[in-house]
Amino acid sequence: MLIRTMTEADLTEVCAIEQETFSDPWSEEDFRSSLREANNGYLIAEIDGKVAGYCGYWGIAGEGYIYNVAVKKEYRRQQIGQGMLKNLIASSLDKGIATFTLEVRSSNEAAIQLYQRLGFERAGLRKDFYSKPKEDAVIMWLKPIQQFPL
Repeated sequence: MLIRTMTEADLTEVCAIEQETFSDPWSEEDFRSSLREANNGYLIAEIDGKVAGYCGYWGIAGEGYIYNVAVKKEYRRQQIGQGMLKNLIASSLDKGIATFTLEVRSSNEAAIQLYQRLGFERAGLRKDFYSKPKEDAVIMWLKPIQQFPL
């Protein structure tokens, strides 16, 4: 598995995974404009020359807001998400990111457990945060990342 920076050339495969994973997926233009922002960071996991997953954050005032994490169905449960996130968090230090936050569907126990293994802690709940279907989001934080176990 190769983990590398996402480029615009990856967007067709990224958007296919986005469509298969999320009920309210981002468009190719959403990703394209996010990639252009210097404070953001996006990675992909590549297996045999194909995009197996991606993740990314928006950097705002020293904080990273993890916005996208997805792995193609046939590659799940192979620690690809964990590998991508470890790399994403480690590489963010160069951009001055000191903490990370994210929201995750309250029913997504697999993702919650992954984030907890990476050191994220539950910090609260956002009522009815998600639509399609309507569901609460668990707010999670990782701080400080200087203590992140690699």
